[in-house]
Amino acid sequence: MLLPAVPTYLSRFIAHLPMAPVSYALSLGLNRIAWRGLQELDWTPMYGRSFAIRILDLGVSAGFRVGPSGFAAAKVTEAAVTFSASAEDFVRLALQLEDPDTLFFNRRLRIEGDTDLGLTAKNLLDGVDFEALTAQMPAPVRMVLNQLRQRLVA
Repeated sequence: MLLPAVPTYLSRFIAHLPMAPVSYALSLGLNRIAWRGLQELDWTPMYGRSFAIRILDLGVSAGFRVGPSGFAAAKVTEAAVTFSASAEDFVRLALQLEDPDTLFFNRRLRIEGDTDLGLTAKNLLDGVDFEALTAQMPAPVRMVLNQLRQRLVA
């Protein structure tokens, strides 16, 4: 594990947060930070479908929908597909330091529900060029992500 472990008191606190604000924060963050670089992808097979992300070691889940103008918060219970992994594995996936297929076959990434939809989303995001995506992000975010990526590669 290259990232520091989440302290137990923090994971307990996060696990008790209501999911609606977590879903809203995730959607808002994705729209503000990443949507500019992701909007050119073909999201049409996913429009109106709900997704959930479950961060196992934090005990937290967030739901969202995809639409033509970005991501919107959704109820976790409405998710057509749920992706579950540890916080570190999600970070490594986001930074393209880990292949989702490897995590899946090593049982570190679970895809539950509509697996066809999950594989469609996974394949779409697999094709994203990290440098091109981060070039569309605000400079402070790009700097932090690039530094974190360099730290985890080393």
